[in-house]
Formats: sequence, C-alpha cells, structure tokens
Amino acid sequence: MPPAAAGTGESRLWIPLPQSDEHQSIGKLAIESRVAHELGKEAEYGNSYLVLAPQPAEAAAGYDVALRFEVTRREYLRELKGPGGQASRANDAILKRYLEPDKMVPLNATIAELAHTQTEGVTTPLEKAHKIYNYVASTMRYDKSGEGWGRGDEMWACDSKRGNCTDFHSVLIGMMRSSGIPARFEIGFPLPEGKAEGDIPGYHCWAEFYVDGLGCVPVDASEASKNPAKRDYFFGAVDADRVMFTYGRDIRLSAEQKGDPLNYFIYPYAEADGKPVKDLKTHFAFKDLSPPRAASPGN
Repeated sequence: MPPAAAGTGESRLWIPLPQSDEHQSIGKLAIESRVAHELGKEAEYGNSYLVLAPQPAEAAAGYDVALRFEVTRREYLRELKGPGGQASRANDAILKRYLEPDKMVPLNATIAELAHTQTEGVTTPLEKAHKIYNYVASTMRYDKSGEGWGRGDEMWACDSKRGNCTDFHSVLIGMMRSSGIPARFEIGFPLPEGKAEGDIPGYHCWAEFYVDGLGCVPVDASEASKNPAKRDYFFGAVDADRVMFTYGRDIRLSAEQKGDPLNYFIYPYAEADGKPVKDLKTHFAFKDLSPPRAASPGN
C-alpha cells in the first residue's frame, strides 16, 4: 500500500482470497503484515477476502502485505453425454441472479437478438449454450491492442469482436442469460504451461452455465479462440492450470466500501477517506511443489 497523504483519515485494503471447492483445495494460508487484519466475506456471491484497516500513521507510512498458500488443483470436467437428471438443482435465488444483467452486461435488444439469431432452430438449453459458445469462440479475436479491452464491456466487445478473456465471457454470459440460461463469471490466475515456477503477469477468467439435470457446466471461450483444436474440450471442461478466486461482477465487498461496486474482484482494492486508491503495487508468483504438474488433458 503506497504512503497516504499526511492527515488521511480512515482507510481500508481488501484482498481477494481463493476458496476451496470440489475443484481446488486451499491450505496453509499465511498472511504477513504489520497492520491488523481480519477475514471477511461479501454477501452476494460469498467471495472471501482479507481486509486491513491501518491506523492513520500506518497508512501515512505505507505498508506491505504478503499472502502465501498451497493449492491442489483438479481438472473440472462435466460429462455432457448420456442420461441426465443426476445433478441436484441449484438454489433458485442463485439461478435468478445469474439470469439478471450486470452493469457492463446489459440484457438489451441487441444482445437478445444476437442470441436469438445464433440459437435459432435449437430447443434445448445445452444445444443453445453450445451454439453461443461456438459463436463467441469462433467470431471474437483475442486482441489486447489499443483501448477498450479488458473491462468486460459486453456492447464494446460485441461491436469490436475482440478483447481479452473478460470481454469474451461478457458477450457469452449476456447471450446465455438472454436465452434463459443462468451463467456466471469466474476469475482467478493462470499457471503458465510448461513452467514449474515464475511470475504470473495477470488474471484469467472463464464462465459456467447451468442446465437442469447436468448442473453447472464450465466453458472457456477465450482459450478456445486462441487454439481452435481445444474448442471441444473447453465446452464442458477447464484444465487444472488455473486457481479460481472469485465469482461475479458488480461486487460490493462490505458496508465500509464507499466507492462504486467493483467491476470484478481479482486485484487488491483500497480506499482512503472513502475514495479509491490508485497505483497499488502487486506481484504474483507461483512454485510447483513435488511432484511436478502433469500436462492437462486440454493442453
């Protein structure tokens, strides 16, 4: 956290934390900081975070925070063939939320018409989802040149047909929801293929959609776009070379957060005197523990 101006009042720093689920196990979480801290959880999606509330003198001096943890990742593969009806139904309130718009994922006439056009002639939710996925993976380009990309602005991405993973999955989620298919945004960090340790330059995101009888189905349209040979794999699976951190968009962390809801929550977020703090310095790295990781089936 950079030094704050002298006399700064209340300040807070929120840092997202990974969570254990059926696809990853988190252990040995260690937190190093001279500033008092506690764990919290936001209400809408259940995302976990670390929150620090430094004293004015601590904020004025600036401070560091280091997080370390061990993670065991498992491939997330959903069997899409054969008899359905085995998965338990998700909570109705959760499904309702994943049919609603986000600030940058409006469910307007443009996205609804696009979804209708691309799914015309198919009737089942799984078939519609597959059509939408194929459209996004084959039509959009992974391209981070210029400006506008990376915000997950569905309409910008729909028009420009390019961007990063956030942009790909904003279009995909908007089309899914417009077709009556609950879908959610997921974000974490990729583990570089073929390396046992090193820096992680940035985040990666993907999505899940829900179908009665199947449950949640993972998709990664941006990875499928990068390598069309993996397109079939990334409809119904994501590899183990990633660590999931948080769900959802438009995130309000706690009552103490005075700024606007976060577009997504993967990097630390800080406020001082109720205003967002810029220029937070971050560094992300990983190291494999023995035995070394085997290549994922999708790679």
